[in-house]
Amino acid sequence: MGRLDGKVAIISGGARGQGAAETRLFAQEGARVVFGDVLDDLGKKVEAEVRELGGEATYVHLDVTREADWQATVRTTLTRYGHLNILVNNAGILIRKSIEETTVEDWDRIMAVNAKGVFLGTKHAIAPMRRSGGGSIINISSTAGLVGSLDGSASYTATKGAVRLLTKSTAIQYAKDGIRCNSVHPGPIDTPMIQDTLNDPERLERRMRRLPLGRVGTPEDIAYGVLYLASDESSFVTGAELVIDGGTTAE
Repeated sequence: MGRLDGKVAIISGGARGQGAAETRLFAQEGARVVFGDVLDDLGKKVEAEVRELGGEATYVHLDVTREADWQATVRTTLTRYGHLNILVNNAGILIRKSIEETTVEDWDRIMAVNAKGVFLGTKHAIAPMRRSGGGSIINISSTAGLVGSLDGSASYTATKGAVRLLTKSTAIQYAKDGIRCNSVHPGPIDTPMIQDTLNDPERLERRMRRLPLGRVGTPEDIAYGVLYLASDESSFVTGAELVIDGGTTAE
């Protein structure tokens, strides 16, 4: 018996990294998953892998900055699986520039993906979740949504801070509908997003000095935290911040 038996989930940014790990784990735990991305070839590969292992997953093209794509994703989910219980707003990008280096175009792009994308996903998931009797929305923020970062990006921290507080507002506004909303705050995770750090010995050494557990996290480390928040095991958890960072923010 799986921890998500009978549940239907939408996951954005599911073609690789954390999103792909979440998609695989959710399907393994009994969920029927619709996952989207703009990386269609990788997404279709993940879909095939899940189905080969006996899971149920459907890949869709999803540009999270486009409202029409979100509407189509929700329609596909309801047409194919009948209801919606879980939304994971996972898609995100990083533009690593100082404030002075950041262009208006950079700012608008990262805000569109990391903040507007979460808003749109949440907006269009609420009505079907309400009809299903409730649900769980999990927003992937970051430790950058909790504290500033010398090596990071001010625009990135701004978006992840926005995700953190949008999560709390969603939790408060829709608790009456049985809809929970929580944020997850990963530290450094071995995904394509931080390959520049992983491939730079000097930068990596600086980062590791601020990492008490002494290792970079894996996508699966995050996926298991998301699984908990998606499952009924967390039925009394809403508006919370789940920090999965190897102890980075404990100091």
